[in-house]
Amino acid sequence: MNRTRHVLLLPLLACILLLLPSAACQFTELSSSAGGVLNLWDTGPMTLDPAISSEMRSHTYVMQIFSGLVRLDEGLEVVPDIAESWERSEDGKSYTFSLRRGVKFHDGRELKAADFKYSWERACAPATGSQTAATYLGDIIGAEDVLAGGAGEISGVKVVDDYTLQVTVDAPKAYFLCKLTYPTAFVVDRANVESGEDWWYQPNGTGPFKMVEWRRGQLLVLERNQLYYGEPTGVDRVIFHLLAGAPMAMYETGEIDVVPVSGTYIDLVRDETSPFHRHLAITPELSLYYIGFDTTAAPFDDADVRRAFCHAVDKKRVVDLTFRGMVTAAEGILPPGMPGFDPGLEGLDYDVAKARDLIAASRYGDVSNLPPITITISGYGNNIPDYLGAVIQQWRQNLGVEVVVRQLEPENFLYNLKEERDQMFVCGWVADYPDPHNFLDNLFHTGSENNVVGYDDAGLDSLLDQASIEQDNDARLAMYRQAEQQLVNEAPCLPLCFGTSYVLVRPYVKGYELSPLGIPDLSRVYVERD
Repeated sequence: MNRTRHVLLLPLLACILLLLPSAACQFTELSSSAGGVLNLWDTGPMTLDPAISSEMRSHTYVMQIFSGLVRLDEGLEVVPDIAESWERSEDGKSYTFSLRRGVKFHDGRELKAADFKYSWERACAPATGSQTAATYLGDIIGAEDVLAGGAGEISGVKVVDDYTLQVTVDAPKAYFLCKLTYPTAFVVDRANVESGEDWWYQPNGTGPFKMVEWRRGQLLVLERNQLYYGEPTGVDRVIFHLLAGAPMAMYETGEIDVVPVSGTYIDLVRDETSPFHRHLAITPELSLYYIGFDTTAAPFDDADVRRAFCHAVDKKRVVDLTFRGMVTAAEGILPPGMPGFDPGLEGLDYDVAKARDLIAASRYGDVSNLPPITITISGYGNNIPDYLGAVIQQWRQNLGVEVVVRQLEPENFLYNLKEERDQMFVCGWVADYPDPHNFLDNLFHTGSENNVVGYDDAGLDSLLDQASIEQDNDARLAMYRQAEQQLVNEAPCLPLCFGTSYVLVRPYVKGYELSPLGIPDLSRVYVERD
């Protein structure tokens, strides 16, 4: 989730809101996928540079082609990847990673510890333009100096020898290893990067797949990496059919093996008598979809106005009517399943009288004194999603406020939202790792790359900083619950819903699972023929 910067840039529930033409639903059952090939539908990546990638579309590919020191397993626990083991110092500030020997890039060159040092320093270099390096590498001593352009090397990263890397962070932080599972921390080949500005059109990674063909807007093909240091992939190839047609229609005719389910088809696939029903896989997502307020400018620099807009929306009614039970209305920031999730959190409930009183108590006094309000969304064709239309209608009916919609092409929205946002914007955030820091600190700490709402509160910052270094896990989670309640009360955003993934998977495709982070590990997929 997928989700501004990073997966926060996911268009809201992209899978659910796909605009698919109606289909006859004449289901074609096939026995196998030919030749060990997995066929998928997709829109294609925006970039294949791990230092730049900050949204789900690109991550889907980057995480198959590249790899890092550590990764998250199926249980979302940090496990070895290129690093076969590591030791943590007694003070919790230093990590010594022992790298696997014989790890090779796709072109056959052996990876060394120096490749990680280069990759991280490149990610932090201002010329690279990464919007994620400060978030995921910024805890390392010296990273801020490189990010600011004052140094060329990260002093806290030392190459001990070809297979040993020592990393020193500014404080003991429980989530630090989790951050290294994010693509920004993946290793790239220096010669590949220095071959030209468009080097990532022919990426030389270390991941389980290598890219062998990419016809933009048509086709992208991944092939098993025969030099991979881990278990070989279960399929020979993965073919992504890019914008090739209506996904559900292609699934029905057997052209693709997996398809996300949109609201158009949810009743059909839930019907136990439908041939689609036994193909349905449902995965709760560690994600939040929300409307953000620009807290730095009128009228949402006034907390009373923000709270009024929250109280004026009947979220449960909007979610039930427009998402057809495919998502859950959100009271807070942290989704169910996330450590620190608080079922007793007090949200800003639907209360029209209170909303109107808050407008009256604000410095504006009356809605007639509010400046014009525009909400920024991602998409094409000036189509306003049903859920947003319902929210806007409630603001009009309950507050007497008119809200204008401005639509940005996804490419502009996803990487330029801080500069392009209007008074409000619609966004989503899918977890990178299962820790409340990934939501509360990344989205709301002053100065965070992903703090698109511009929220600035010294008290919250202090609480989040304390939580980040607290070694007692129960005490730490209690701090995050306190921080979440403060955020809900101050309303820098209107939480809308927590997501769930619905996909259809052919019975002969085994091991295809969307994790709660929203990205499948294609290396674990195989085709079981009759």
